[in-house]
Amino acid sequence: MKFATLANGSLDGQLLVVSRDLQRAIAVPRIAPSLLDAMQRWAAVQGPLQDVYDQLDAATAPEGSFAFDPAACAAPLPRAPQWLDGSAFLNHSHLMDQAFNKPPPPMVDTVPMMYQGASDDFLGPCDDVPLPSEADGIDFEGEFGVVTGPVPMGVTPEAALGCVRLLLQINDWSLRALGPHEMKTGFGFLQAKPSTAFAPVAVTPDELGPAWRDGRVQLRLQVQWNGERFGEPHGGEMSFHFGQLIAHAARTRRLTAGCIIGSGTVSNAARSAGSACIAERRVIEKIDQGESRTGFMRFGDRVRMQAVLDDGQPGPFGVIDQRVVHAQP
Repeated sequence: MKFATLANGSLDGQLLVVSRDLQRAIAVPRIAPSLLDAMQRWAAVQGPLQDVYDQLDAATAPEGSFAFDPAACAAPLPRAPQWLDGSAFLNHSHLMDQAFNKPPPPMVDTVPMMYQGASDDFLGPCDDVPLPSEADGIDFEGEFGVVTGPVPMGVTPEAALGCVRLLLQINDWSLRALGPHEMKTGFGFLQAKPSTAFAPVAVTPDELGPAWRDGRVQLRLQVQWNGERFGEPHGGEMSFHFGQLIAHAARTRRLTAGCIIGSGTVSNAARSAGSACIAERRVIEKIDQGESRTGFMRFGDRVRMQAVLDDGQPGPFGVIDQRVVHAQP
């Protein structure tokens, strides 16, 4: 199934069921008013939602359906009980360590790194991104993510994969000039991580077919900055799969339905794949050329992200297409 959320002025928006080809949508208030509500009552609503989805893909669209408009969408979950972001592509962290000549974090190859982000104000796929200053080092970060059902404390990585209800595409905005101080405090990110953005459509894992394999989203993430190719790294190189990330998050506590777990920046060892964030390109330049040459984003810049299949066909999540703007006091 495919879901989106219509921005209607409420905190959680209105749940939409979206057709497989992303052309039609329908609201289902009698089944679930919001996607968060559906996640919390999944056992009761999964069957009725599947029936609606099947009807949308039939020859005759059901009464009340309409043309799907991603620009009218909020994030699939405009807010969530929890947002936990990993750093599961170790190529990315190894590049950072190499560029700045610092030792890797302890047990980085065996224990996932993860931070707890703010989850009260996510951005939609076409929302402008208001930020206070270009001097903060504005950066995008292309990721994949999952939405969980209830997760018991101490779950194994294998069992945790059974807790995955939805898959997502993410742009985890970062302010690179603010990150080093916050990391040194030992308390994690706050100001360095403004509101995270999401592609319009969340999908059940079966929608990916063989592209959901080994707990990983086996798709390329095409990234363009101001209309120019920036990278298209593949999600299959994830060093820790999503079951391992979920189990790490639930080692000492249970997770409630609707929690979002992110993969961290999609990153590949092959330089030809490009990058999904500016910081990684800058460290590659430092390693290969002795200095970083690419600057960070400026107000008015745009970033576009879209997951694609290996044959180049569009993936199931739709497109993130955002502009950075100066936040007004």
